[in-house]
Amino acid sequence: MLNTFGYLLGIGAVLGLIAAGAVGFYISKMSEDLPDYTQLRNYEPPVMTRIHATDGSLVAEYATERRLFLPIQAIPSIIKEAFLSAEDKNFYIHNGVDVGGVFRAAATNFRNRGSGRRPVGASTITQQVAKNFLLTNEVSIERKIKEAILALRMEQAYTKDRILELYLNEIYLGMGAYGVAAAALVYFDKSVHELTLAEVAYLAALPKAPNNYNPFRDPARAIERRNWVLDRMLENGFITEAQSLEAKNEPLKVTPRETGSHLVASEYFAEEVRRQLASMYGEKGLYQGGLSVRTTLDPAYQVMARNALMEGLIDFDVKRSGWRGPVTTVDLDNGADWGQRVGEVEAYSDVPEWRLAVVLSVDNTEAVIGLQPPRLVSGALSMDRERGRLPFKEVAWRRIQQGPEPGQDYARYTSARNMTDLVQRGDVVYVQKAEGSEEGDDIWRLRQVPEVSGGIVAMDPHTGRVLAMVGGFSYAESEFNRATQARRQPGSSFKPFVYATALDNGYTPASVVLDGPIEIDPGPGQPVWRPKNYGGKFAGPSTLRYGIERSRNVMTVRLAKDMGMPLIVEYARRFGIYDQLKPYLPMSLGAGETTIMRMVGAYSIIANSGQKVTPTLIDRIQDRYGRTIYRHDDRVCQGCVAEEWHNQPEPTIIDESEYVLDPMTAYQITSMMEGVVQRGTATRVRVLGKPIAGKTGTTNDERDAWFIGFTPDLVAGVYVGYDNPRPMGRGATGGQIAAPIFINFMEEALADKPGVEFRVPEGIKLVPVYLKSGQPAPNGGSGVILEAFKPGTAPGDTFSVIGMNNGKSSRSSVTRESERAVLSGTGGLY
Repeated sequence: MLNTFGYLLGIGAVLGLIAAGAVGFYISKMSEDLPDYTQLRNYEPPVMTRIHATDGSLVAEYATERRLFLPIQAIPSIIKEAFLSAEDKNFYIHNGVDVGGVFRAAATNFRNRGSGRRPVGASTITQQVAKNFLLTNEVSIERKIKEAILALRMEQAYTKDRILELYLNEIYLGMGAYGVAAAALVYFDKSVHELTLAEVAYLAALPKAPNNYNPFRDPARAIERRNWVLDRMLENGFITEAQSLEAKNEPLKVTPRETGSHLVASEYFAEEVRRQLASMYGEKGLYQGGLSVRTTLDPAYQVMARNALMEGLIDFDVKRSGWRGPVTTVDLDNGADWGQRVGEVEAYSDVPEWRLAVVLSVDNTEAVIGLQPPRLVSGALSMDRERGRLPFKEVAWRRIQQGPEPGQDYARYTSARNMTDLVQRGDVVYVQKAEGSEEGDDIWRLRQVPEVSGGIVAMDPHTGRVLAMVGGFSYAESEFNRATQARRQPGSSFKPFVYATALDNGYTPASVVLDGPIEIDPGPGQPVWRPKNYGGKFAGPSTLRYGIERSRNVMTVRLAKDMGMPLIVEYARRFGIYDQLKPYLPMSLGAGETTIMRMVGAYSIIANSGQKVTPTLIDRIQDRYGRTIYRHDDRVCQGCVAEEWHNQPEPTIIDESEYVLDPMTAYQITSMMEGVVQRGTATRVRVLGKPIAGKTGTTNDERDAWFIGFTPDLVAGVYVGYDNPRPMGRGATGGQIAAPIFINFMEEALADKPGVEFRVPEGIKLVPVYLKSGQPAPNGGSGVILEAFKPGTAPGDTFSVIGMNNGKSSRSSVTRESERAVLSGTGGLY
């Protein structure tokens, strides 16, 4: 008997050794092609890029995986304890594989055999890290063995804290969130340090199957799983029973964080920054690099700019356009739920002042409307149904637009006599609350998206920092950025650079140019060009100041002809307006195409005393480790690194940027553009009551309207026009259309700032002269101004008139005695 037992025992031992050898050989073979776990030492997970405004406000986030990496030291203990309780309570005890857990899982799987349930894996956190980083999600024994081998090796190579750090930053927690930091923002719009115990427990409930515990689709199951985590935390001694009960009684208030732009009215700005970052660092660097971008955006200025542009475009649409009909029409027959019907229509998300509404009934005097129900956090429509009234007397449009037809420039209109001419039952329209109405709170006003569009840019002239930028009425309607992408003719707003070129090359503000008819022969086979002034009249010999204040086209052409277009081409390139302007005379009138961003940058150079500035939307970029990898401001600060003050001078900032203009020239053209506001084509801007220099711009047939103006410390420019260029109507000039938008912005932007005079550079001599002739006026009197002259250029007893003799001779000398006759137009010159 004993011999038989011994024999069997020996055979069993041999078989056991063979089996062990086989297992060892199997494991050894699988180990040969295991991924290299040491790569985790230098692991850099994809991290979202975040864009911030100047005050630190979050503007936008961009990521393929929404993740914020937190070192283990920055993760609150309560979060670590919650995840350990839910996923691996023995994490700090086992060596990578929880043997007890394996046996428990095996027993569970045995009981569940044939049930169709997914096998329980009993993976430790270390094993989950191995799977998530190095393996696939394949459900197999082979993967589990590889997972266990890697876990054992990782435990020998890394500390427990390092492994937990990788896990808490890598784990997918649903709703596009990777890692606990991103999940806290996505689910609760909080940082990890602001989470309550109940919120922490809910996040810890998600790793197994985030979709199974969706707070909107299955809130009861989500709360049940959260409470299970709280029980495990209590069982493990991480919380007290009182804390557990309090957390269980807390409702599950998930408030998803919005994606895309996070700052009001910043969509165009954020998209422009995104494009620049993609160009600088590529798509991977942008969406996975974890960049921290501090932009130049001033949130207050941005809202001001957006409101000013919107109001200006709406005002133009109301005064110069007509009602173009509803957004769409829905069927309200057969007892249809009008709330559901209008709820299916997509509204512009970036025009919160407006709401969509459906016309429920209409008569001659008013329409009864049903307002689009708001969407709940879950995305479902609210069951509330809100009604309102649209009185005809509140409607801004009194005519209905038809056309323009393809190939036509102008639309046709018919009169709107009552409300039924404008809307019908089932029409979906935009409405806005009628504030201050005496008829009740249910009064709304009809609105429509303007056809005309435009852009506005505000810039710091000393640094080129773009403080505000709006590229259209609504980013949700059109992502095309009219501030940076719309290349349009600047018209007369380009003239200051023609005149600045002249002033920088020997001319003075008092130089006289003939404002009279001129013919330009462009060459064989081309018709003769006869430029005209707006309004068709001529003023005779006039000073450069008069020419720019009154925006005289013919004078500008004669001046450009006298200087030569190649010189203007070179200055236009230096100012950054054009890369290569064609050297044709019509280009002196702003016939070349450019953007409002480039124009505002060029005006900033003038405001910056002629010193070059480069427009920028980005101040600084830091990588995921906080290292600065880009900074726009490259000025040198001497003395800024002193640790203590020992009566040394204040630090000085050295700006080595080149000068595009002589500072005296910059002041001269600034003074002349102040005259545009005081006496010229932009007199309505005087309402601001502060020193402002600027210039209007209007292109042929009023297709584009511009105004760009500045104070010593702020430049702003506005462009208005149709995306598919067509006439905006007689009188739609820069002074009438663009300047009011500039005024609305500047009124708010300068409200709390004192009026500061433009600085007169050293060397400039201010001489009293007659405004019309530019000649000295030693005794003062009416029509006399202080004109700015460079040393040795003050007017004398004679002066030249550029373009005399009907263009046959470029200049004629005129004495003081004959001045009156010349300036009154004797001699049949025009």
